Amino acid sequence: MALDKRATRLGVLALVGTMLFGLVGTRLWFLQTVEQAGLQEEVEQTKRRTVPLLPERGRIFDAEGRVLADNERVLTVAVDWDVIRRSSDRAEIFRRLSGWIDVPIEDMEARFDSQVYSPFLPMPVAEDIDEPTAAAILERVEDLPGVQILEESRRVYPFAPLASHIVGYMGRITAETKDTYLDQGYQLNERVGKFGIELSMQDELHGSAGYITYEVNKSSQIVREIEVVPAVNGRDIQLTIDLDQQQFAEQALETQLKLRRFQYAKNGLDPETNFETRFFTDFPEQVPFKAPAGAVVVQNHENGHVVAMASYPTFDNRWFESDLGDGRFEELFPSTNPDGDPIDPDESILVNRAIQGRYNLGSTFKPFTAYAALNTGLLGTSDYYVDRGTYRMDSIDDNRCNSGLVRCVFKNATCSGTGQPCVYGAVDVETALAVSSDAFFYRIGEQIMVENDFEPILQEQVRLFGFGADTGINLPFEFDGTVPDKELKARYAELGVISEDEGSGYFTGDNVQLAIGQGLLSASPIQLANGYAAIANGGFVLRPEIVKAIYEPGVPDAAQPGYADLSQARFAAEPNTRGDLVRQVPLSEEIGGEITRGLRRVITGPGTVSDYYHSTTGEKLFYNYPSAAIPVAGKTGTAQGAGNYPWNDSSAFAAYSTDPERPFTVSAYLEKSGYGSQAAGPVVKCIFLQLSGIAPADPVTLSDPLDTTELITAESQLLADQSCYAGRFSPTRGTE
Repeated sequence: MALDKRATRLGVLALVGTMLFGLVGTRLWFLQTVEQAGLQEEVEQTKRRTVPLLPERGRIFDAEGRVLADNERVLTVAVDWDVIRRSSDRAEIFRRLSGWIDVPIEDMEARFDSQVYSPFLPMPVAEDIDEPTAAAILERVEDLPGVQILEESRRVYPFAPLASHIVGYMGRITAETKDTYLDQGYQLNERVGKFGIELSMQDELHGSAGYITYEVNKSSQIVREIEVVPAVNGRDIQLTIDLDQQQFAEQALETQLKLRRFQYAKNGLDPETNFETRFFTDFPEQVPFKAPAGAVVVQNHENGHVVAMASYPTFDNRWFESDLGDGRFEELFPSTNPDGDPIDPDESILVNRAIQGRYNLGSTFKPFTAYAALNTGLLGTSDYYVDRGTYRMDSIDDNRCNSGLVRCVFKNATCSGTGQPCVYGAVDVETALAVSSDAFFYRIGEQIMVENDFEPILQEQVRLFGFGADTGINLPFEFDGTVPDKELKARYAELGVISEDEGSGYFTGDNVQLAIGQGLLSASPIQLANGYAAIANGGFVLRPEIVKAIYEPGVPDAAQPGYADLSQARFAAEPNTRGDLVRQVPLSEEIGGEITRGLRRVITGPGTVSDYYHSTTGEKLFYNYPSAAIPVAGKTGTAQGAGNYPWNDSSAFAAYSTDPERPFTVSAYLEKSGYGSQAAGPVVKCIFLQLSGIAPADPVTLSDPLDTTELITAESQLLADQSCYAGRFSPTRGTE
């Protein structure tokens, strides 16, 4: 029996052995036949190393060829990943390097752990080191294994801080965006556009990466070069921005805002108390304007080219290429105040208010209300309305009106001579625009809704000019704007912006407010300028164009410092001679002429005579406006601020040239700065005088080096000659 059991076990072992040898044989056959090609490729790959070749970023020029964004050579200390994978090796290398490059070991460790650097390129530990330090490190390579000195490029902005909101800035690829960029072929070490043209034209500016494939030995030493695919450098971008006009616009805006801070809003006496108490009893007789911020847009209304775009407060985009460690970035660009609360929106710096501002437009909106009334047949050009200072809505019966549950009486602005609402007498469209009769436009707001079965006719008409939608300008983060209707009110009620009762419907009172540019209407200065441009050019709503041309890489420098030689440039695409046509508004000569005559009278007068002479809203401002200057048609606007406090009123002004040889449209918006004729109006007037060659402008010069010891976001830019603000302009007279 024992012999039988042994025989059985031996048989089982023989069977198992045969099966194992069979499996091994099968596996060997499989590896040598089926998987041979794949395994051979894997072996070959272990003998190869592919190193990305990064492209040089394209440059950015202004309309005259000034270099707004360039690249300069910098030296970077980097360490091969292979020598720092083990923590002990990494700690020793970082310890040895720290003293040479003045970077704490903890900062280098943070870079190692960040996962934002390419695993195919050496990890940078210090950028922009000087030549002596680089030479000293290279002399000690035996003590610093894996340490390399790389030649890289850094973005420079030769004319900063001019046009910083337009040109933008760059930054590293973040953990949140790395997957997107990796899918597009980027390397994690690269810097990419974060704002402005640097972001919106990122693909064109970046180019495409190449690579070099090496054969390496088991010690990772290069044996030979296998393949080279060169990088394709980024294309150069020319903007429509003219730095001469850009500098003047920025200076005019900042100067006026700072001047307005020395002016006061009156807290007048209330006529309803027989002038015994002030309107706002908790405030003094005068309150200074805060005037914290604003924006300006200068556009050619024939081709849509944006000539200048200013936003204040501004910043110097060179800070984003500087070392902003140790909390210095938050100190320069805070998002919270010292108490930890969100920063006051008035003080936001990294916001381009020209395209991101969300503003009531006040009376600058009235030309579009006038168009709606004329185009729909609600009014004719010869129709008059007798303005008695107030408007009582016809669609609300006396009982409901007297109940106090709804507002049915609306007043004109208060006249300083009487302390009562201004009375303008008989006014037509032209005159109502000239003197800015609120009552005239209140009436349009009610009647255009009532006589069209409460359909959103006014909304449809003003949307023709682009309100309620972004303009499509080639800049990031543009605000769409809002044109109030029942859908918007319902959404705002759901979000808690307005009460549920307010959001329950869209009422005639809402339309009355919309007609004078108030209520839930919001728009940006670029939308306002584009709307006026459409009136100026006969009804063509163009997409505002800020990119003039795209060139093949490598436009050479000109002999004059700071300029590119555009005569040697090769177009990568047809240049943008005109912005795309968004739509053509049906603007007849009769309607367009009536609106333009009204806006011309705003500038030139005359006003109206009822109880006494009422000048137009811009007549005093443009008194003695030189005959050689560009003739303009424009409109003032004052947007009521929080609490209806007059010191919170924002100032708007928009105007266009009536000279076809000089087709410019300009809009300005100054937050919490008072009446349109007193704050924004002078800025627009100064810009037209400069465009006319009358107001003196400072020459545009290359920037001084950025002083990184002074934590100032941007140096002040003020007009040296401020006489253009005065009502009686003389180009040789100083500030009064």
